[in-house]
Amino acid sequence: MRKVKIVLLIALAAFASCTIVRPGEVGMIQKVGVIKPQPILGGAKAYNPFVTKIIKVNVRVTEVFSKLIVPTKEGLSIDAEISLLYHINPDSAKAVYVRFGQNFEEVAIMTNFRATTREITARYYATELYSTEREKIESAIKEQMILAVNKYGFVIDAVLLKDIVLPDQITKAIQNKVQAQQEALQMEYIIQKQQREAERMIVEAEGIKKSQEIINSAMTEAGLKYKYIDMMKHLSTSPNAKVIITNGEVPIMVGGEK
Repeated sequence: MRKVKIVLLIALAAFASCTIVRPGEVGMIQKVGVIKPQPILGGAKAYNPFVTKIIKVNVRVTEVFSKLIVPTKEGLSIDAEISLLYHINPDSAKAVYVRFGQNFEEVAIMTNFRATTREITARYYATELYSTEREKIESAIKEQMILAVNKYGFVIDAVLLKDIVLPDQITKAIQNKVQAQQEALQMEYIIQKQQREAERMIVEAEGIKKSQEIINSAMTEAGLKYKYIDMMKHLSTSPNAKVIITNGEVPIMVGGEK
């Protein structure tokens, strides 16, 4: 029975003395409390579990979320949901583990992330967090985080403001502003339409005026004389006109077709 137990212990030790370092991980060999400088970058690794420990550090891009109450420039407190994407430089995996331990994410990343977010949002008004300045705020938080943790071997990939919940009075003020802008645009459209209609009427009136001027210029004494001669010409050739008496101004027709 004792021999069976020994065999089982040896088998368990042999099974436990092999580990696999997967892609996106860096393995470190800790022997008698000392971490060796050469990392394990991938594959299977056999070791003596009685004196050796294999520590694995995730170096993939990781997204962390935080729901915070953050201050604004006007002194308000708003609810914000924000995320951070980061990864560990594989060459710095050992340094990160030695400095911060296995809880490096909370100690190094989240602590700085929360403090930095509150520091940056305090520079902006609540309406700016909600609208046009969001990208600037994300960039500012990212740059500040890079300054805070890059020196330790962390790489900050992105910062994303997921959600901003404004106080009711601010939300209502934004809605009123949007409505006022829409009404102003509508009024501007109406004014432009009226201006175009007025311009059209002016052009039409000028056309009528020019037409009337042309007609009036044609009704001179010479013009009327020409029309009179042309009319007399047609009357003289008419089969119904027999006698034409005129004083040089108004023709009088006498006789007609019998």
